Amino acid sequence: MGKPTGFLDYEREETRAYSVQERIKNFNEFHETLSPEDRRKQAARCMECGVPFCQSGMNIGGMISGCPLNNLIPEWNDLIYRGNTEQAYKRLRITNNFPEFTSRVCPALCEKACTCGANGDAVTVRNNEYAIVETAYKNGWAKADPPKVRTGKRIAVIGSGPSGLAAADQLNRRGHSVTVFERSDRVGGLMMYGIPNMKLEKTIIDRRIEIMKAEGVEFRTSVNVGKDISAEELKENFDRIILACGASNPRDIKVDGRDADGIFFAVDFLRSTTKSLLDNGLEDGTYISAKDKNVIVIGGGDTGNDCVGTCVRHGAKSILQLEMMPKLPDTRAENNPWPQWPRVCKTDYGQEEAAEVFGCDPRIYCTTVKRFIKDENGKLKGAELVSLSFEKDEKTGRMNMTQVEGSEYEVDCELVLIAAGFLGSENYVTSAFGVEVDNRTNVIGENGTHKTNVENIFTAGDMHSGQSLVVRAIRDGRDCAREVDESLMGYSNL
Repeated sequence: MGKPTGFLDYEREETRAYSVQERIKNFNEFHETLSPEDRRKQAARCMECGVPFCQSGMNIGGMISGCPLNNLIPEWNDLIYRGNTEQAYKRLRITNNFPEFTSRVCPALCEKACTCGANGDAVTVRNNEYAIVETAYKNGWAKADPPKVRTGKRIAVIGSGPSGLAAADQLNRRGHSVTVFERSDRVGGLMMYGIPNMKLEKTIIDRRIEIMKAEGVEFRTSVNVGKDISAEELKENFDRIILACGASNPRDIKVDGRDADGIFFAVDFLRSTTKSLLDNGLEDGTYISAKDKNVIVIGGGDTGNDCVGTCVRHGAKSILQLEMMPKLPDTRAENNPWPQWPRVCKTDYGQEEAAEVFGCDPRIYCTTVKRFIKDENGKLKGAELVSLSFEKDEKTGRMNMTQVEGSEYEVDCELVLIAAGFLGSENYVTSAFGVEVDNRTNVIGENGTHKTNVENIFTAGDMHSGQSLVVRAIRDGRDCAREVDESLMGYSNL
């Protein structure tokens, strides 16, 4: 432990975000970095406590507490403090294939379980991770390291999201020959087109993919497995197949007027903006635009927030974000103690930007859409909103949601974005391979594993466990890779 009193000597200092008015001018990442000396001070705050919950990844109170990847956080915090960032990067890469992704988009489960955070401010774990990986790229430590021996085994990975990429990276390190199939024109899955640039610039994905290519992983884009290439052809040409296609079925809402022109799923909206941005800097005008429109975003999660931030940058006239659930408390409730995940109200970058641009928080709680209003041409022109109340069912203990009679009111809107989550896998893929799915259309792994009911076919990520975080998808991809390796070799050292 580098500095036993670090957590007493130094205050938590996060990387500074650019002002709202500055950052909404573009779609770039918007945080400055600390100096190396200030970063060492932040790393010195790590207590190296006897039980590091930060790296536990345990299920506590129905939520994950600590890092699902079991990152060796106290170790690399100590290495940062001692000025040995190269060794810190090596320790980080032992457990995390893609720290450049998680240090940008992970909600930092590690920090919520940090012992310093029990009675004060947690260590800036995610910012420290960012500093490690970016320093590694700057100094050339993050580079290709191809396996010296090949096994002769061939593996197909369907889907290039975080789970598919993690599985591919692990299996390639082992010496297997891996081909990744992606139906989009760019690699990355929802990280490419579902997460906006201001959270994850796509050059960050591209530079890691170039390393993976140099290490021997083959990528085939614009290939839709199950349509462009058959499952049977893949079975004939590969020893093992991993289905990592994500949970890409968006959850819809069914109310009167749903067919109005101007209602889109959030994932389609975000994809159209990012693709146009990457292709031609938004010059082609083919993306779904929020400019000068009254916008309603349905859904209060991360995707809804990303829609809000994107609409602000488009130049929306107004933005409302509807959240069916009540507002969470600003601080932990008594029944939500550390180190559980804190069920508290979080104001993210998009809401922060909308509040400054429009003068108020865009979120409206306990509210949903009762019907959409169309004009004579079928175009969306408004929505009728209704308040919701919650009552506890004495028999089941569940909270039942009901509409409050007489609370209806109408608002103008020309664009609605549905960010209500995802339901599971798409059936044309699961049908093509004949794998069993559960009632949520997640692919079933036999006896808690990643192996499906079809011989030599495995599954990983959101397609396996349902919609979740990038960090959990990486972990699931790593676990799947180990099972695939063991099935091929009789044992695994992954």
